[in-house]
Amino acid sequence: MALPPGQHYEIAMISGRCHCGKTTFRINAELPDRVTFCDCSICHKRGTLRAYYSPEQFSVCAEEDRVYRFRAGVVASHFCGVCGCATYCGSPRFLPDGTLDQGTRIIAVNARLFDDFVAHEAPVTLVAGKDRG
Repeated sequence: MALPPGQHYEIAMISGRCHCGKTTFRINAELPDRVTFCDCSICHKRGTLRAYYSPEQFSVCAEEDRVYRFRAGVVASHFCGVCGCATYCGSPRFLPDGTLDQGTRIIAVNARLFDDFVAHEAPVTLVAGKDRG
């Protein structure tokens, strides 16, 4: 259905940044209804609350991006090289049984960095990653 002349659809956009502002990102999506906490070894230590998006929805501008790879190099955990904030992870999509869907990429963004969003007030779903490595 066409909009009347002079009107347009509003595209939802999430923005966020690390503590020092050297890494900023935009997500072409609505704020999440829920966030996840993964209890795998790295997520548990970082304390991130994640929201998930497709690579097509996510764009980043990182002056000081650093990457730590784990799970045989298939998970790329990005963080700011200046302030150390965990920003996002890129990986194949994890299936409920813990295996990886190599055909589908996913971006897990640290929702604690979203502008105008209080991540710890959102409902949290536990992802049992501890047993996956």
